[in-house]
Amino acid sequence: MLTPVIAGLGLGFSLIIAIGAQNLFVLRQGLRREHVFVVAAICAASDALLIALGVSGVGLVLQAVPWLVEAVRWAGAAFLVTYGVLAARRAWRPSDRSFAVAEEPDASPAAGTGGATTTATRTRLLPVVLTCLALTWLNPHVYLDTVFLLGTVANTHGDQRWLFAAGAMAASVIWFFGLAFGARYLGRWLSTPRAWRILDAVIAVVMIALGVSLVLPH
Repeated sequence: MLTPVIAGLGLGFSLIIAIGAQNLFVLRQGLRREHVFVVAAICAASDALLIALGVSGVGLVLQAVPWLVEAVRWAGAAFLVTYGVLAARRAWRPSDRSFAVAEEPDASPAAGTGGATTTATRTRLLPVVLTCLALTWLNPHVYLDTVFLLGTVANTHGDQRWLFAAGAMAASVIWFFGLAFGARYLGRWLSTPRAWRILDAVIAVVMIALGVSLVLPH
């Protein structure tokens, strides 16, 4: 009975562990220790919902309306490029809040609870939630990989397809929470403003490249 679960876990990890917009955002939030649990929960819950939609056959319905995925593709490209430009701006002209967490590493007991940032430097929850949702749901690959591909593979397991789905959902939970809460241990290498500028520069390049790749002909 564990075979479908293990298969789902393996495919789930193979699809999710890659350098992408969503993972970079989760990593950055983990490093800044801002709304870490909320971000990880949104990503994991979104993946679970998308997996459930794929296993339930909604992917077949989406294939009948290709214009919907096309609309998501262009919206996602615009959002990724915009986010990349903002990251490039942070790298070029950083503000104090761009690397506030890096300058206050584990200095207080609150650091162990994800509360290392001060009230003055923390980003408000709503923008973080909206950005996280956009990076997740405006990515057309999430529909191709999670809904279509994973849903198709799950349905090859017949009556055990939901066990396969459970394994894939578990992979998302393990990955996102591990990435978000494990990121703080990278803080020692990102303890200077220069290191944060480099990180933001990398994020800018990846985001803009991903956005452009979405609209270029394949």
